[in-house]
Amino acid sequence: MEYEWKPDEQGLQQILQLLKESQSPDTTTQRAVQQKLEQLNQYPDFNNYLIFVLTKLKSEDEPTRSLSGLILKNNVKAHFHNFPNGVTDFIKSECLNNIGDSSPLIRATVGILITTIASKGELQNWPELLPKLCSLLDSEDYNTCEGAFGALQKICEDSAEILDSDALDRPLNVMIPKFLQFFKHSSPKIRSHAVACVNQFIISRTQALMLHIDAFIENLFALAGDEEPEVRKNVCRALVMLLEVRMDRLLPHMISIVEYMLQRTQDQDENVALEACEFWLTLAEQPICKDVLCRHLAKLIPVLVNGMKYSEIDIILLKGDVEEDEAIPDSEQDIRPRFHRSRTVAQQHEEDGIEEDEEEEDELDDDDTISDWNLRKCSAAALDVLANVFRDELLPHILPLLKELLFHPEWVVKESGILVLGAIAEGCMQGMIPYLPELIPHLIQCLSDKKALVRSITCWTLSRYAHWVVSQPPDTYLKPLMTELLKRILDSNKRVQEAACSAFATLEEEACTELVPYLAYILDTLVFAFSKYQHKNLLILYDAIGTLADSVGHHLNKPEYIQMLMPPLIQKWNMLKDEDKDLFPLLECLSSVATALQSGFLPYCEPVYQRCVNLVQKTLAQAMLHNAQPDQYEAPDKDFMIVALDLLSGLAEGLGGNIEQLVARSNILTLMYQCMQDKMPEVRQSSFALLGDLTKACFQHVKPCIADFMPILGTNLNPEFISVCNNATWAIGEISIQMGIEMQPYIPMVLHQLVEIINRPNTPKTLLENTAITIGRLGYVCPQEVAPMLQQFIRPWCTSLRNIRDNEEKDSAFRGICTMITVNPSGVVQDFIFFCDAVASWISPKEDLRDMFCKILHGFKNQVGDENWRRFSDQFPVPLKERLAAYYGV
Repeated sequence: MEYEWKPDEQGLQQILQLLKESQSPDTTTQRAVQQKLEQLNQYPDFNNYLIFVLTKLKSEDEPTRSLSGLILKNNVKAHFHNFPNGVTDFIKSECLNNIGDSSPLIRATVGILITTIASKGELQNWPELLPKLCSLLDSEDYNTCEGAFGALQKICEDSAEILDSDALDRPLNVMIPKFLQFFKHSSPKIRSHAVACVNQFIISRTQALMLHIDAFIENLFALAGDEEPEVRKNVCRALVMLLEVRMDRLLPHMISIVEYMLQRTQDQDENVALEACEFWLTLAEQPICKDVLCRHLAKLIPVLVNGMKYSEIDIILLKGDVEEDEAIPDSEQDIRPRFHRSRTVAQQHEEDGIEEDEEEEDELDDDDTISDWNLRKCSAAALDVLANVFRDELLPHILPLLKELLFHPEWVVKESGILVLGAIAEGCMQGMIPYLPELIPHLIQCLSDKKALVRSITCWTLSRYAHWVVSQPPDTYLKPLMTELLKRILDSNKRVQEAACSAFATLEEEACTELVPYLAYILDTLVFAFSKYQHKNLLILYDAIGTLADSVGHHLNKPEYIQMLMPPLIQKWNMLKDEDKDLFPLLECLSSVATALQSGFLPYCEPVYQRCVNLVQKTLAQAMLHNAQPDQYEAPDKDFMIVALDLLSGLAEGLGGNIEQLVARSNILTLMYQCMQDKMPEVRQSSFALLGDLTKACFQHVKPCIADFMPILGTNLNPEFISVCNNATWAIGEISIQMGIEMQPYIPMVLHQLVEIINRPNTPKTLLENTAITIGRLGYVCPQEVAPMLQQFIRPWCTSLRNIRDNEEKDSAFRGICTMITVNPSGVVQDFIFFCDAVASWISPKEDLRDMFCKILHGFKNQVGDENWRRFSDQFPVPLKERLAAYYGV
């Protein structure tokens, strides 16, 4: 029977009063309302009042009724499993009876309520919901049809997975054909709902949709010219997703789709244009991009370039007319959360510094305050990826446009030209080189443009060409660029300060020691910025200082530089509390500075060391409390511990043996033992890096713990966690060098895993190199234990180490391999050519290592005889042959 419920008049008035008060702007009133609502939740039929106000109390104004429904939605989210049965049924039946309310606001609220109940696992317990909504779609009454479709769209968005599962007897087999019928409905709102519902099932390649894919695509084409922007937007969105999952079905129509998307990217409605612009981004990732687009570039490029201008609304939101804002403090929500990238140990290579496996982060975030994705960003990103696909073939279409834009009198147009120039930098670099001698000076001039938004984008674009600037004689472009960028770091506009700081960090990475002659001047500027910057830019300034230290290294270790740099850093360090997240960038910065200053950091190391140990200890203690009583103690933010471990690594690396006293007086090894067993991979990663650095700096304190540490290192040789595995591998190598023959009992714990990793396909280069070095070092200290496995790793071992620079690590690894070959010569016979190639990769090995190479090469040659050796060495590439002859006389 129907559940009969009548509100109590007094109770109803009390609730209406509350609803009125909760619309008050006053926060004290708001808080009181929140408390009353919590209390009312104790009464089982409180939720009946809420649905009653929403669906039955037509005398009230709509905002109040809708609010009542939204409060009910929050209660459903929080306490639905505690609702009495009668209440649940009453709410469900009221929702279905009122989905066609004459007010769009009330319909939408009821729809939100329905999908909230559905997503609380109630699709199974409310079997009549979907059939009922689907049958309401056929209602003659527009409001009922629209309300039901609105609710269905929300359910498709929130519960797409379960709709396509056996749990519900596959309702989509009925729903999708039904939705497709409504693509041709006379009401634009309904057409829009219908497309949006089907769109939820494209990416997951839902079977029910794949059966009707041709009808779907045909219907989409029929809607192509729809007058309703919302419909066009959903059509564009559908085509973008189909490009990813059903390219085969779009290919026959590709020319007309491209033409259509070109029109839509210029749509009057920016939301439609943005959806359409995504098409080019997605297409650029498809292998067929070049074939499909090459004929359309002449039309497409101007459209994308045109979309890169700031819209009027952008300029208002960006306060583009405010030139000076350096004195205005930042609001906290402007400051994006930062993520610390934990320490990874990597090898130096021939070409340049440390290889970065990670993507560079010079993404187009020139206007992060409207960090919402917009047409300008999407157009710029599309141009960037297309430049990477077409390379210099893009230039004939771009260069004529650039000429016009870059020298345009209107600043908005000129600004977009500078953005275009930056966007193509990566893909079209080769083809741009002839124009750079003219363009770079022009850009350097634009750094002092009177519009802040022009100055800020120019910083970014110049940073994209930093590599070229640094490759030219320093006085030509580097010096003027650096001089102007440093002025911009002290700009009176915060956005320009930020862009200049980021650009300068990129320039530092490219220029490295080229900056040494200008250090005093650079530090002067960066230190002055300390006193000038508001909160958000300070965090970027730390990064610029850390990058400077990484780039110039020990050249920073001069008393006058230390005197300039350290006092402001330490002052900030003393101001920040232990729970302040601003510590992250400051600790990262100090870690780079400590590594660069080496002994120059000694006067500052004790308080820094102590605080890091405390941060680790606090975090571990908090984690233990949380694990024991999760409801009483919240989980700690482990980033504090990770950053602290990384700074300790920086100290150990910079101070070397000088850190010994500090380690002796602290419990860092006990703490590390816990960190090495943490559930979170990044914590383990950083603790293994620290273990390796402490092993190098003061092994006497690490040695007593080796028996505890080695089994943990062995279990972490799991390549699923690349960086953890990499750092554990490196630490094992460092430990073996210190342990010598005493490493013997631990070899079985690690050797098998290392040999497996070095033979794994698709292992990242850094991990391969570290694995090879560690295997070599284990063989150096315990040849008898490792040499029997030689045949299983010699080939990948040789290929992974031929590209790294001559250094201590490579030296000890090669001594190991030579010792093992002496113990087990037959292990290398089949792959001897790889060994020859690896030996030839040395530029200047130490004298005794050269003798070892000589002995092995000549030994092999004598063993096989001259004739066989000639046949064998004829397979060598010419440079290898010449090198071995010149250096080793074979």
